[in-house]
Amino acid sequence: MTKMHVEIAGMHCGACATGIQMLISQIDGVGNVSVDYNKKMGDVEFDEGKVKKDDIFKAIADLGYTAKEGN
Repeated sequence: MTKMHVEIAGMHCGACATGIQMLISQIDGVGNVSVDYNKKMGDVEFDEGKVKKDDIFKAIADLGYTAKEGN
């Protein structure tokens, strides 16, 4: 599993973080997901053989948020 930090812009509340976390966790190939509203960050573990980083970013964008790989 690959681990990635994701910077997420556009969240307005904890429910935003929960929604993003729920969506990402349903993507085939994604393992553990944690999204923190206060830090505007998420941590995602995923199998690069099943899902690409861009697929995760697109899923977040489809919800109306902006995502990019963080440090």
